[in-house]
Amino acid sequence: MLFDPTMVQSDYRSPLGRIILAATDSGLAGLWFDDQRHLPSKTVADKWPEQPKHALLHQAKAELDEYFAGQRRQFSLPLDLRSGTLFQQSVWRALLSIEPGQTSSYDAISAITGRPTAFRACGAAIGRNPVSIIVPCHRVIGANGSLTGYAGGLARKTALLRLEGAACVEPQESLI
Repeated sequence: MLFDPTMVQSDYRSPLGRIILAATDSGLAGLWFDDQRHLPSKTVADKWPEQPKHALLHQAKAELDEYFAGQRRQFSLPLDLRSGTLFQQSVWRALLSIEPGQTSSYDAISAITGRPTAFRACGAAIGRNPVSIIVPCHRVIGANGSLTGYAGGLARKTALLRLEGAACVEPQESLI
């Protein structure tokens, strides 16, 4: 992934753990759990200055507060998805069509992108989604209804789906 060198960052303390937020002048470009797979390398991220008062990062924190409090279902943040390939960007845009409380499959996402046989490539792109939660990769499940992988961990995926009221999640103890 090629990240904009002018990116700025800030931390956000969520009920599911520390989140790293990153933005460019064009929009929110990163939202990663501190320990998730596919984080930007330390050598890249360490070059992004900390700017907790940056307007877009401040807005992201406010909208995430509302989301985790159950008061927000849609995000209004501008996004900058240019770090991915054109194919990855098309997959990430397709994820935005999955409504809160709903789920989709890898097959369905690959069909939306116009590449119905590319479900494995779609899965790889979904796993590298740089703006998790807001670009809702957690809403993608296996064709058989199983809660398949999530870069932030299956416990977080389950907690996010439960927070949104998704019917596929069986009741159990929640992280939130």
